[in-house]
Amino acid sequence: MLVVSFVLLGALWKRPQLEAHAGGRAPGEGLSRLLLGPVRIAVQALSVGLFALVFAAALLGTTDPFQNLAPTWVYVVFWLGVPALSALFGNVWRALSPWRALADGFVWLWEAGGREARPLAAYPGRLGRWPGAVALFAFAALELAYSDPSSPRALAFGIALYTYVALFGMAVFGRDTWTVRGEGFAILFELFSRIAPLTSREGRVRLRLPFTGLAGAEHVPGTVAFVAVMLGTVGFDGYSRTITWQDLAARVEGPYVVDRPGLGELLVSGLNLAGMLAGVLIVGLAFVGACALARWLVNAPRPLTGEFVLSLVPIAFVYEVAHYFSLFVIQGQFAVPLLSDPLGRGWDLLGTADVTPNLAVLSPNTIWYVQAGALVAGHVAGLAVAHDRAVAIFRERDDALRSQYAMLALMVLYTVGGLWLLSRG
Repeated sequence: MLVVSFVLLGALWKRPQLEAHAGGRAPGEGLSRLLLGPVRIAVQALSVGLFALVFAAALLGTTDPFQNLAPTWVYVVFWLGVPALSALFGNVWRALSPWRALADGFVWLWEAGGREARPLAAYPGRLGRWPGAVALFAFAALELAYSDPSSPRALAFGIALYTYVALFGMAVFGRDTWTVRGEGFAILFELFSRIAPLTSREGRVRLRLPFTGLAGAEHVPGTVAFVAVMLGTVGFDGYSRTITWQDLAARVEGPYVVDRPGLGELLVSGLNLAGMLAGVLIVGLAFVGACALARWLVNAPRPLTGEFVLSLVPIAFVYEVAHYFSLFVIQGQFAVPLLSDPLGRGWDLLGTADVTPNLAVLSPNTIWYVQAGALVAGHVAGLAVAHDRAVAIFRERDDALRSQYAMLALMVLYTVGGLWLLSRG
C-alpha cells in the first residue's frame, strides 16, 4: 500500500497542495463569537470543576483503582479521548485545559483590579519544545514504568506536581508561551489538532481540508524530540506487553521478590525507563537518519528534519488509535458509573452507579481491522504530508522524488514495526 501510494503521489501530486489550502474559510462571525466566547468560558468552568473532582477522588477517595474515578478518567477518558477530539474538532484543549482556565481566570481578576498581567521573564528560545518533551516523557513514565500507575495516591501526587509546573511556567513565561513550548499535553494536542478540518485563527473559527494544518516546516528546537517521545513511548508500551519483555522483567525482579520486593519493583521501573528511552531514541534516530539520507540524495544545503517532522504527526496519532482503541471503547464505559460514585463511597449522584459496561462490544476481528487499517492509513497520510513538503521546497521534480525514497523506507519501517508490535502484544 505504501509503495503504491508513493508511486501515485509521484505521478499525480506535482505541486504543493496542503499549504495552499491551509487558511480555510470562516463561517459566520456570530458562530465564532459564540464558540470562542460564552461556549469556551462555560467549557473552561466545567473543566476546572471536573479537574477538582478527579483530584479529590485521587487524593481522598478509595485506594481501589477500579472503584475510584481518577485512574479511569486520567488514563482513558483524558489520555485517549482528548487526542481523538483534537484530531476531529481542532485544538479543543485550549478550552478544556483546567490549567489554562485557572491562569485565564487569575489574569482576568488581576486585570480587573487595574493591574497589568505580564510574564516575569523571557522564554529562552533555545529551549524550544524540550520542556514539553520532558513533561510528556514524565507522564509516560508514570503510566508505563512506575510499578503501580493506577494508584489513586500516585495520581494525586502526579496531578499536583504537573499543576505546579504548569501554573508556574505560565506565571513566569506567560500563558501563551508556556502553552506552546513547555506544557506537554497542550503541545501534544495542538499537534494532533493540525489534522482536523477545524481551526481558529485571528479570533475566527475556520473550516479547512484535513491535514492542511501539517503543511510547512517546523524548526522549533525540540520538536523532533517531542514527536519521538510521542511515537517511542507508545511503541514501548506495545513491546512491553510481549512475552520477551515480560520474561526479562521477571528475571530482573525474581531474585528480590521474597526478601526485598521494593528493590525488585525499583529495578523493574528502571528497566522500563531504559526501554522507554530506547524506544524514543530508536524512533528519533531513524527519522534523523532518513532525513540525512534524503539530504545526501539531493545535496540539500540544510538539514531536512524541520521540513519533514510534521509528517510523523499522523503516524503518532494512529499509533494511539491502534494501541488503545479497544481500551478506550471498553474501559471508557466504566467512567459512566464511576462519575456517580467518584470517590468509591457507595454514592449514586447521577443515577448511573448501576450501569453495566458491555465488555463484548468489540470482536477480536473488529479490533484487528481497526488497528491494521489505522496504521496503514496513518503512514500513507504521513507519506503524503512529506511528499507535499518535498515538492514545495525542491524546484526540480526529480529532487523531490529522490528525497522521498528515504521517507518511504522510514514509513515502511514504522508500519512493519507497528504491525509486529500489535501481533506480538
